[in-house]
Amino acid sequence: MDIALVVSDVDGTLVTDDKQLTPAAVEAGRRLGAAGIGFTVASSRPPVGLRHLAAALDLKLPMGAFNGSTVCTPDLRPLSERLIPEAVAREAAARLDAGGIDLWVFADGVWNLRDDQAPYTDLERRTLRTEPKVVPDLSPLLGRAAKIVGVSRDHAGLARLEKALAADLAGRAAVHCSQPYYLDVTPAGIDKGSFVADLGRRLGLPRERIATLGDAANDIALFRESGLSIAMGNAGPAVQRAASRVTLGNNEDGFARAINRFVFGDT
Repeated sequence: MDIALVVSDVDGTLVTDDKQLTPAAVEAGRRLGAAGIGFTVASSRPPVGLRHLAAALDLKLPMGAFNGSTVCTPDLRPLSERLIPEAVAREAAARLDAGGIDLWVFADGVWNLRDDQAPYTDLERRTLRTEPKVVPDLSPLLGRAAKIVGVSRDHAGLARLEKALAADLAGRAAVHCSQPYYLDVTPAGIDKGSFVADLGRRLGLPRERIATLGDAANDIALFRESGLSIAMGNAGPAVQRAASRVTLGNNEDGFARAINRFVFGDT
């Protein structure tokens, strides 16, 4: 296929479970650049969590943070930002609080929380390579929230809450579990797919010349906007069915394997 642009999810796709870029992934990403094929990422992470990836992979194109609702350059200069409407943010936060779910609010470029020793905070520190800001009250930030995250060790309970909250906030916010332990609330009407479609228009590329890679349910939107869609081997059955190809898992250099095999045609 004559691919001119590759857009990849990050966690569960581009990086391993311990949030590392392998040498093979770096080599594959840089191979794209050397061949004149555009390469960038679309992630539920905030911009700061993409900075070290952009440097390691020598990215040149805009990146889609917060599932595409914030777009920034590789040096984190903001190009566009959509926020959650305050009333919707307050409703979502109240529902998460009522369910006994830990709450994070990403606002003003900062990761804000009430307890920096709560579950998964150490994981997020390693993932984003930044420190959170501890605040006694998150309420004043809800008028400026780019993303709200519910965090819980009860994965099944969080999945049930995802369905209920997505139904209640339909048309007003996007609600997805980006990981089994993270429930993301982001602005409505924007997702990773809309980011890819907009980038394709900016570059003058038809969807047939775009390849995407992902592993989670919120990556199916990526697949819809590309001619070549690649699910990771660690993706669930529904995600794999939505893709045109399946590669190895993210801990088996599946990203590098996909680029070399499906984009460059290596055997």
